[in-house]
Amino acid sequence: MISNPSQGAVSAMTLSEATQARFAREVAKYPAEQAQSAVMACLSIIQQEQGYVSREAELAIAAYLGIAPMAVHEVTTFYNMYNQQPVGKYKLNVCTNLPCQLRGGNEALAHLARKLGIEMGGTTADGLFTLQQCECLGACADAPVMLVNDRNMCSFMSNDKLDQLVDGLKTAEGKA
Repeated sequence: MISNPSQGAVSAMTLSEATQARFAREVAKYPAEQAQSAVMACLSIIQQEQGYVSREAELAIAAYLGIAPMAVHEVTTFYNMYNQQPVGKYKLNVCTNLPCQLRGGNEALAHLARKLGIEMGGTTADGLFTLQQCECLGACADAPVMLVNDRNMCSFMSNDKLDQLVDGLKTAEGKA
């Protein structure tokens, strides 16, 4: 157990047998002395199962891999693909790096915020959407670009295309 002054005492969660089996498959891909190399895969597994990576989950991963909790926390906080708190079913990451800014990235982010009725970083009341800005997605020629749920790249996102995306996702969820 570690102590974080801003959170009080935090203890590791108990990993299910299924989660431990998934971790073991990832760790097996590396030499025995390099188990820490599976940290990103373990973080992804936790996020797939729980929707985000809690501090307790970080501690459980650290204990499983035999590494310092801070080593796991550094990875969680470095990459924006790991959610550190619950997010909506659809996480919308809009690139606001300079090339996208020059081609409407900030405007796309503002349009989505208005359409969804939330601020950047917020989640809609129905838990369907979380809106975030992100750094370069490596598709500068397609700007403005966004990433949906850390998996699906969307390019040339005009206001019309943004509206179609959000409306389509709402319709798919029966919330249109």
